[in-house]
Amino acid sequence: MRASLAAAGIALLTLAVFAQTLHHDFLRYDDPIYVTDNPMLRDPLTPASVARAFRAPYEDNWIPLTWISLQLDAAIYGLDPAGYHATNLALHLLAALLLLLALTRATGDPAPSAFVAAVFAVHPLHVESVAWIAERKDTLSAVFFALALWLHAGYARRPSPARYLAVLVAAALGLLAKPMLVTLPFVLLLLDAWPLRRLGKAS
Repeated sequence: MRASLAAAGIALLTLAVFAQTLHHDFLRYDDPIYVTDNPMLRDPLTPASVARAFRAPYEDNWIPLTWISLQLDAAIYGLDPAGYHATNLALHLLAALLLLLALTRATGDPAPSAFVAAVFAVHPLHVESVAWIAERKDTLSAVFFALALWLHAGYARRPSPARYLAVLVAAALGLLAKPMLVTLPFVLLLLDAWPLRRLGKAS
């Protein structure tokens, strides 16, 4: 029950801060490159376009999952910026809720976990990621980052090949959204040190 209340509170807080972005337009900086002038978004979302996202880097960025997510938005919303902003907001909220679940699973203490997740949700450093459509790579990769933390905490409690593979898949998907997730293994090591206290123990 406490976790449900915390999740509801974080959701309301996030919407209160970021719902205003639904009324924002595209920005002139990078949004044309990523969305309005992006030739990849003009074609329907098909297996061929998905393969192209993996095969052909665009603007020197190999972030295929991000391109696929933007192409899906383009198929649904066309050039209505509200839809793209709504997706960014939804992804950010999902990342915050997954972080709440991950920290609660790792520490067993929902109260400080909720505080950390709430700070993550409304921290000023995330304004750019949520309000700027071209920063889709941030919000999308954050979802898989938090998911990997949650899965790793579960693996730490009950190790198995399937749980280990799930962590690897989440990490790989995050890397396909933004290469910055190369830092994830170091974060998992920090979790292993505390609060999971796995360092020095056999898995």
